[in-house]
Amino acid sequence: MQPATSRAPLCALAGAGALWLAAIGAQAQVAPQYRIAHEVSLPGDGGWDDLTFDDGEHRLFIAHGSEVQVVDADKLTLAGAIADTPGVHGIALAGDVGHGYVSAGRSGTIVVFDLKSLARLKEIKTTGDNPDAILYDSATHRVFSFNGRGRNVTAVDAKTDEVIGTIALDAKPEFAVSDGKGTLYVNLEDKSSIAQIDAQHLKVGAVWPIDGCEEPSGLAIDLSGQRLFAGCSNKVMAVLDIRSGRTLGTAPIGAGVDGAKYDSGTHQAFASCGEGVLSVIGTGADGKPKVAQSLPTQRGARTMALDEHAHRLFLVTARLGPPPAATADNPHPRPAILPGTFRLLVVEPVKPTTASGTHP
Repeated sequence: MQPATSRAPLCALAGAGALWLAAIGAQAQVAPQYRIAHEVSLPGDGGWDDLTFDDGEHRLFIAHGSEVQVVDADKLTLAGAIADTPGVHGIALAGDVGHGYVSAGRSGTIVVFDLKSLARLKEIKTTGDNPDAILYDSATHRVFSFNGRGRNVTAVDAKTDEVIGTIALDAKPEFAVSDGKGTLYVNLEDKSSIAQIDAQHLKVGAVWPIDGCEEPSGLAIDLSGQRLFAGCSNKVMAVLDIRSGRTLGTAPIGAGVDGAKYDSGTHQAFASCGEGVLSVIGTGADGKPKVAQSLPTQRGARTMALDEHAHRLFLVTARLGPPPAATADNPHPRPAILPGTFRLLVVEPVKPTTASGTHP
């Protein structure tokens, strides 16, 4: 069955969602299946990277070209933009201080913006080249940019927007997550490992190898289960125990993974893969991962954001043409982006049917 698509705004999502989520709850042993429910065109022809969901305001922040696009997640319409963020990679939201932070890789800066007005406020120079992943740790009120070429982490006090330290990694950091209690975890792509970081004392506490994983990129955390989910370039998702660092197992996923998320409500992890598949991973009682669904998406849809309350995932992509000719500076060029084709994909659980075969 082909996924249903729609370009209409979502007006009654909350009420309808409550009904079918109640049905899911009544059949908790059955994990939901997913479909592409909406496809929305967005302006711009540049490349894209990470997405961040603002749970409080129901907004989606998309790293796109040299700006951050802001989408109203209920109406699925463009609500604004944060301009002049060259080489934008990621967005971190510090709701308690009213600021957002954007990693601008090409300028080697963190761009600070106002969460209400989206106005650009200032720039903070990072202590390493190519700031990539970025996150806000609410326990310490600090922003951390993970600098790819710098092979380190810049720590910023969100109350003053001042750089307060650098954490050396001696490895290329990729995505990172926080446990909300002052401990961070970051994938070390070129060492197939995960570093555990003390966000208060700005030091690495442990480095764990990920068995069976090559070049980890996307990373997600299950706080209640005390597990990490790492998406790996050799087409597996690895699961680690946070308490010991032990690898619990791996499950097959698609090629070209870049994003990973975990939904605590459905107890499922997700890997968004550039080949055009969203891999849905569940775990058994022993913690070992297993494939629950492989949902075809679209080529290039390699990053995503998650709305845990509505159990929706957001991915972006564009139609891609052949890559330009390789050069000495760019031996592996990415495929060309076809103008006017950038779009948002909204993935939702399939509504369960009743005994009569109708949706509740």
